[in-house]
Amino acid sequence: MISALNRLPNGNIELTITIPWKKVKTAYEKVLDKVVKETEIKGFRKGKAPKKLVEEKLNKATLYEEVLKILVPEVYTQAVKEHKIRPIFPPQLKLISAQDGKDWQIQATTCEPPEVKLGKYKEEIKGAFAAQKIWVPGKNKKQKENKATEEEKLGKIFKTLLETCQLQIPEILIEDEVKRMLARLIDQTAKLGLTVEEYLTSQNKTVDQIRAAYRQQAEELLRLEFILSAIADEQKIQVTDKEVEEMIRTVPDEKTRKELQTFEQKLYLRHLLRKRRVIDNLTSLV
Repeated sequence: MISALNRLPNGNIELTITIPWKKVKTAYEKVLDKVVKETEIKGFRKGKAPKKLVEEKLNKATLYEEVLKILVPEVYTQAVKEHKIRPIFPPQLKLISAQDGKDWQIQATTCEPPEVKLGKYKEEIKGAFAAQKIWVPGKNKKQKENKATEEEKLGKIFKTLLETCQLQIPEILIEDEVKRMLARLIDQTAKLGLTVEEYLTSQNKTVDQIRAAYRQQAEELLRLEFILSAIADEQKIQVTDKEVEEMIRTVPDEKTRKELQTFEQKLYLRHLLRKRRVIDNLTSLV
């Protein structure tokens, strides 16, 4: 197997993988043997028809799809190890070439976590709120004591982080988030008994306009997530198993508590607790 890595300007990573025909042929024979055992042809008992006869009656494209299901995870994992990358997104696969008797070639597009340059985020946050703490003689006492709501405070902190910290979000992550947003829009409009086109017309917006708005939202959400994660790393914030279990125990519904016991759900809760701790630390700066 031969693989080449290409880091694109948009933050995506392309892995072009060449699979030797010998390896393809071996996987093909395994797939065919399995199919032969499950195939019934008139004049033969199930699984007893000659392999060549079965092969002639089958769609080779379907067999090759099964071959790819066997080969792709293996060669992709090998390429990731070879180039020492840390993918955070399932690869988007493209079949470049697949001819009998020749090496096959696939392209896998993924990405790594973006590098985050935090800068002097603490000083910038303090500075953003400094003006609110200055008392001017003669001003109404209520004006002096007036404080922003928690939501407004967080909004200002997040805005400061987005303006201060530097990072590039890989295109593949932005596009995936935009697709999620569009899928939610389709579901929401369907519940209202409208098509997306009818909804957009009522809002006086085009598909391109809503997509552009979603793209901006997606990029900001992703940037903020990676920034908060980088701050958690910098501050060495850890969440223990005990803390996760305590959080689950606070859930009043027994059915929900059981559903939260899966590895994936616990991982998500750990992420939420870590994020909450970072936000608490940031709000304590002002």
